[in-house]
Amino acid sequence: MRAQPVGAAESLVSPVNSHNEWDPLEEIVVGRLDGATIPSDHPVVACNIPPWAARLQGLAAGFKYPRMLIERAQHELDQFISLLESLGVTVRRPDAVDHKQRFGTPDWSSRGFCNTCPRDSMLVIGDEIIETPMAWPCRYFETHSYRTVLKDYFRRGARWTAAPKPQLTDELFEADFRIPRAEEPMRYILTEFEPVFDAADFVRAGRDLFVTRSNVTNRMGIDWLRRHLGSGYRIHEIESRCRTPMHIDTTFVLLAPGKVMVNPEYIDVDRLPDVLSSWDILVAPTPDPIGERLLKVTSMCGKWLNMNVLMINEKQVIAERHHTDMLRALEKWGFEPIPCDLLHYAPFGGSFHCATLDIRRRGTLESYVD
Repeated sequence: MRAQPVGAAESLVSPVNSHNEWDPLEEIVVGRLDGATIPSDHPVVACNIPPWAARLQGLAAGFKYPRMLIERAQHELDQFISLLESLGVTVRRPDAVDHKQRFGTPDWSSRGFCNTCPRDSMLVIGDEIIETPMAWPCRYFETHSYRTVLKDYFRRGARWTAAPKPQLTDELFEADFRIPRAEEPMRYILTEFEPVFDAADFVRAGRDLFVTRSNVTNRMGIDWLRRHLGSGYRIHEIESRCRTPMHIDTTFVLLAPGKVMVNPEYIDVDRLPDVLSSWDILVAPTPDPIGERLLKVTSMCGKWLNMNVLMINEKQVIAERHHTDMLRALEKWGFEPIPCDLLHYAPFGGSFHCATLDIRRRGTLESYVD
């Protein structure tokens, strides 16, 4: 067996390097619609939607998404990818997967969902990609569709970590969970049986990360990441008034050093962490109404998807063309909005931020908060 030359691994320059949400973007992973399957009616999936929608989802679970929804979203996704490439950004994609295929563990079985939102299943911290322990059984093997690009990044010098795979047994989920009313204390469907979290419940500002607890991220999951990252990073919890919390990127959106956009329905600016005391708090405008009935019925996302923007650098930002009030607000705040269409991606889990995973941004690890 030939010995590895001393220092060979250290000579690799990682293709993965991303410390925040705004450094100049050089490479990104964009999700894929192929094989998308309506997710299961497991309580952790259905708990965030109205009861009538949960019943419909239960009837349709395991079937492929209607072609009409796929075609509209695919057209917009192709245009979005072309826009990224025209801005000089390298775009990588996951492998196509038949998500209708059933899989299981010794404790349960499920069909899949889709790989439209890499922001959920992987978290990039510097030169490290962390596969997250997701709470939805139908997303258990979702990162397998990204293994081609993950192995490529690893061979070229990136660090690649997988958080402990959760068991996802009944002990993780509160029995008879119901959404708390506005006047009731907040509660979540997740117990503290084991660590689970979606990467999309975190945003990054160099050495400081911000997180919301949600129906896919528990305190144990936050603690796991805090210990994994160690003393070089701090994780701050953002209080959300949302009764059905899931993912931070329609609640608290980092735009640039010293600038954060917040959702006025979910965030009390007086209760933000003290480390943000010197930052400009930008209040998001109310989303423009969506008149398309089919889109309103099939969307998996709340109305605040207008906040789901993607920073190309500290000035340029890709935002939904339909939401003209948001485009005007971004311009007023000193940014250069780039309008793009991705409205029909909502039935598959999100918009520009959800649909992507920053792989490389040109910048270094810094501290941006007090």
